Amino acid sequence: MKKILLTGFEPFGGEKINPSEAVLELLPDTICGVQLFKERLPVTYRESSALALNALHMFAPDAVVMLGQAGGRNGITLERLAINLDHAKAADNAGETRMNALIHPDAPAAYFATLPIDAMLEAMHACSIPCSMSISAGAFICNHVSFEMLHHLYRTGATVLGGFIHLPYLPEQVEGKQDVPCMEVSIMLQGIVAALTALTRVLNKGDV
Repeated sequence: MKKILLTGFEPFGGEKINPSEAVLELLPDTICGVQLFKERLPVTYRESSALALNALHMFAPDAVVMLGQAGGRNGITLERLAINLDHAKAADNAGETRMNALIHPDAPAAYFATLPIDAMLEAMHACSIPCSMSISAGAFICNHVSFEMLHHLYRTGATVLGGFIHLPYLPEQVEGKQDVPCMEVSIMLQGIVAALTALTRVLNKGDV
């Protein structure tokens, strides 16, 4: 049986919920005969990627789909790149701040995601889910985990597909705020299930 590892994050920045964690909890255990393994990550530079890579070794998946929050976006966005940079004024949940810091000084400036992005977007569009491709996942913890994962996969020559998906705010996160886009968790879930279904078609064809 093919396997997909999915990761999401705990809340951060004073929030009480993270849409990636909320969606992770609602996802089924299998999609189209592919088994899903789920891992909740801390929003910290020092622990997040270590736990993600530990889950990779533990579950030995055929693909890794990392989920995170991108407040202010009005749809689900699939990230094309992970960049070799930690650069954010915001502190992580351990109080650490990193500015202009290379993640791996000897690594490339960026890695391309290897997920079937076009097919996943097409599947979500077919369900009328607002979605698009984004060039990069920023330079905070989401990008940090994505870069570390892709760095490992590229460096080891693994055939595991990998990439990052950002989710917008949930409605409860924008209460009292004006003109801040959000999305119901049920719609996010429908979109991610559609995207994962497209991914399972690739895995089940034996293209990995």
